[in-house]
Amino acid sequence: MSTGFLALSFRKLKQDLRSELTEASLTGSIFSIVVGVIMIYLISAQVSEYRSMQTTTDVVLDHYSTAVSPNQDNAEDTLQINFNISFPHLSCEYASVDATNFMGTHDAGLASRVSKVMLDKSGKQIGAFVERKKPVKHTDDLPPLEHKELDRSLKINILDFETVRRQYEVLIVNFHTPWCHWCQKLEPVWDQAAGTMTKEDNDQGLIKLASVDCSGDMGNKLCSQYRVDAFPTIMVFRRDDLKDAHHERYHGERTVESITNWARHFVDQATKKAPKSHSVDHNADGDTDSHVGVGCLVAGLLHVQRAPGGIVIQAKSDGHEFNWATMDVSHTVNHVSFGPFLSDTAWKVMPPHIAQAVGSLDDRAFTSEQHIPTTHEHMIKVVKNVVELPHSWGIPPVVAHGYVVNSNNIQRFAEVPSVRINYDIMPIIVHVKSKFISFYAFLTRLCAILGGVFTITGIITAAVDAGVTSMLKKDRLGKLG
Repeated sequence: MSTGFLALSFRKLKQDLRSELTEASLTGSIFSIVVGVIMIYLISAQVSEYRSMQTTTDVVLDHYSTAVSPNQDNAEDTLQINFNISFPHLSCEYASVDATNFMGTHDAGLASRVSKVMLDKSGKQIGAFVERKKPVKHTDDLPPLEHKELDRSLKINILDFETVRRQYEVLIVNFHTPWCHWCQKLEPVWDQAAGTMTKEDNDQGLIKLASVDCSGDMGNKLCSQYRVDAFPTIMVFRRDDLKDAHHERYHGERTVESITNWARHFVDQATKKAPKSHSVDHNADGDTDSHVGVGCLVAGLLHVQRAPGGIVIQAKSDGHEFNWATMDVSHTVNHVSFGPFLSDTAWKVMPPHIAQAVGSLDDRAFTSEQHIPTTHEHMIKVVKNVVELPHSWGIPPVVAHGYVVNSNNIQRFAEVPSVRINYDIMPIIVHVKSKFISFYAFLTRLCAILGGVFTITGIITAAVDAGVTSMLKKDRLGKLG
């Protein structure tokens, strides 16, 4: 029965009857060529679509507890923030990172891991910064000095600085201001240390300790030239320094013993009793007393609540006061992202528009105008993206947090210069599903193309032939005029 049905369904015309029942025509030839071209184009397009991945996008509400897949645990209500920012003019000693939320709570990072790397003035990394094991020690009980002994450190300014610097192998300068509390505490210590080193030098011209008052016009120009905005700042100048030389800055204890022992290292270097070095730890306690680091690379990882908040980076110190008018927080954002770090595989399979949004702020530089206190504010809107890949790939859904950012500068003389990264986590999920067309759908469309083209072409050919035949018939009868 079935064999007879198939034989009836697929009957064919006898070979010797084809020439009698069919005939070639110009119209048929033209349509055959056109149909062939159309079919080749449609079949090629269908094969290309079959081999390409199809993507659909949905936007759903994020309840924060929704699992991405049946095998994944419920998502926590915290979010990881990753950042890597370079500050060419903010020392690691002063760089402070603070996380806040929309309620004003400080230290809002539930868990944090922040590291700092010192940068020299050319931006080169010179080593990891290690926080001091103990606070900087200050001498509070120095015996009173006689009036004639108070002027032991040489007072200089921009007019005589170069002349004095050429007189000594090493000139160590204390940049200070009268209104600085910590400078006032350091002054008698510095004077006594200067007197001690003057006696030890005995007019050999090896070392001299001097002071610069940054509040005066002449002193202020010198402080601006060497970008001094934290007081007190103790800086080392050598006679043979080139114009673009790196100058060490002292960060050790502020006692006469510590300062004089540290200064003796430079005498040893000048007399070649010790190799020249730009990093000194005179008591070998693991705390570097001086180095050439003037900038800082701040990198960190914070876990914060899924609520609007921010990260604030600015200068703070328990032993310095700052001139906010000259404080420069220019920076380069090397990387800022949200959520766990993505694997190499995730980066490769992620749609390009999502990958670009994951690091919208990366590799962008922001510069402050000199002598104008500037706060840089980055407003970020964070959106969670879930990308589901074809099941045949065997790759779990990729979760990536893209964001858009708007950056602006705030210039107010009453504002403490800082960098603020304010974020707002949107309560939505952009769900992207990627899949290939199934093989049965591909075959169905292919058959539809073949059958549809043949059918439509047959109808058009028949209509054209009928029209031509009718026109010829009327012409023979003289009805066309």
